[in-house]
Amino acid sequence: MVQHERVADNVYMFQSEVYAHVTSGVIAGPDMAVVIDTLAYPEETLAIRDFVEQELQVPVRYVINTHYHADHTWGNCFFPGATILSSALCRQLLEEKGIPALESAKSDNAIFRQTKIVLPQVTFESGELGIQVGKKTLRMFPLPGHSADGIGVFVESDRVLFAGDVLMSVPYLVDGDIEEMTESLKTIGKMGMENVVQGHGDIILRGEIEGVVKNNRDYLAAIKRAVRKANRRKYPLDLLDTVDVESCGKGRVLLGGLAPELHRRNLIALYRALYEEDPLGSEEYFVEE
Repeated sequence: MVQHERVADNVYMFQSEVYAHVTSGVIAGPDMAVVIDTLAYPEETLAIRDFVEQELQVPVRYVINTHYHADHTWGNCFFPGATILSSALCRQLLEEKGIPALESAKSDNAIFRQTKIVLPQVTFESGELGIQVGKKTLRMFPLPGHSADGIGVFVESDRVLFAGDVLMSVPYLVDGDIEEMTESLKTIGKMGMENVVQGHGDIILRGEIEGVVKNNRDYLAAIKRAVRKANRRKYPLDLLDTVDVESCGKGRVLLGGLAPELHRRNLIALYRALYEEDPLGSEEYFVEE
């Protein structure tokens, strides 16, 4: 259900085999560990905890949430005694949106019956926040775009970045902002890293980072062109429905086959953001939120 990979010395990435290749990270020191994001389902998050406690034989002292979305935060409760860290906005959104979303999910899926929202206890509003794990310094800083509260976590000594969902194999901005995402991608491209752990997808190695960042920026530019072209039509949704993910530079099978659906949602969300209305179709369409 969960596979893990060593990224650097005492730095690990965990990836779900069940939900959209979502990732989590662990940085271990001699007497404690930090978890970066939890996974979508309780069993997966508990598997990470077991690895830290049984294989690394240290307790989890901190959990960092890169943003408030369920697949990165709902597992906070499975690390009792750990201090949760995030941006201040992440805490606010998790309280305002995460709590009611979890209650709704519990009524639909019994797997979440033991899950509860644990809000971050330590937050920062701007600038950076750092913590020390043994000899490793972890630096948290804003990386918005996928969502307004997004942060990255940079392991300085190893030059490894846990980017959260601002970097995914298919950019997803339904809850975010295309200009902020573009700027965050520019920031990532300038950092000179050894490895980047995406919020969803595989580890990006040093020689691949520049190309991946460029490909994601090109994708964002392509969907913006498509949306602007569609706006010149009487029925813009008709045109948007012909703009497939491949024509914008991404593959259909990415993220476990979710790429086409995420891509369509991106187009509609961007149209709404630019023109403050839903794209009209020649026939009655259901436009997803």
